[in-house]
Amino acid sequence: MTDTATNLDSYRVTADELRQFIERIERLDAEKKDLAEQQKEVMAEAKGRGYDTKVIRKVIALRKREPDDIAEEEAVLEMYKEALGMS
Repeated sequence: MTDTATNLDSYRVTADELRQFIERIERLDAEKKDLAEQQKEVMAEAKGRGYDTKVIRKVIALRKREPDDIAEEEAVLEMYKEALGMS
């Protein structure tokens, strides 16, 4: 086999592997889109039942955080509000 043939075979393997990666990423993007659509539907359903979706999003974000971080942020917020006469 010549060097050119070896390079072409190597290129084909690399191209096939690259194509597989791209197709996997495209499938994941499609799944992400589907999940985002499902989340929208759930939020619309919650809104239709009278829930505040803005607050739901905040609760979801809070549930992802550490309790100590939340407590610290709330303490600082209270301190700032007091300093501004907002409490």
